[in-house]
Amino acid sequence: MDPTTTADPPKGAARAAERRGYGVSTERSEGGSRGSSGRPGVPVVARRRSSWRERVHTTLELIRANPTGRITLKIFIAIAGAIVVTVGIALIPLPGPGWLLVIAGLGIWAVEYHWARRLLGFTRRHVHAWTRWATSRSLPVRIVLGAVGLVFVAVVVWLSLKYSLGIDLVARALHYLATH
Repeated sequence: MDPTTTADPPKGAARAAERRGYGVSTERSEGGSRGSSGRPGVPVVARRRSSWRERVHTTLELIRANPTGRITLKIFIAIAGAIVVTVGIALIPLPGPGWLLVIAGLGIWAVEYHWARRLLGFTRRHVHAWTRWATSRSLPVRIVLGAVGLVFVAVVVWLSLKYSLGIDLVARALHYLATH
């Protein structure tokens, strides 16, 4: 049998490539010329243009296709999410992006865990509802909301400095005002 005249290309490989987001051409090469794979009759896989989300999704699906890769991915996602959430929780009482990091860690967990995906959706819905409500109010109400937020942050910073580092800013400020 002549190697240049093979049967149809393997359909299983073509279906797997299509599932992973590749455009597959199953046309045979003419005159025994070889395709990009170097073998005649093998599907020519042309990568379609995709966004970074599709590429990440495809990469994760390729990792999940292997049992060892699936377990490794779960462990990596669990550890990375736990680190980001832990740092976020530590930063909540301090000035900084504490809640933002907690939500980012939840987003990392949502890649692999359904419960985290649901919790992230719940959080997203409530943050959007709060934002819509706050922006639909008049300017004086928004100023009051901002002032209440600043007072809350100031109290949290004061309490965290007082009880974690032993620095009482209010007592020092009152002492400074009394002596000067």
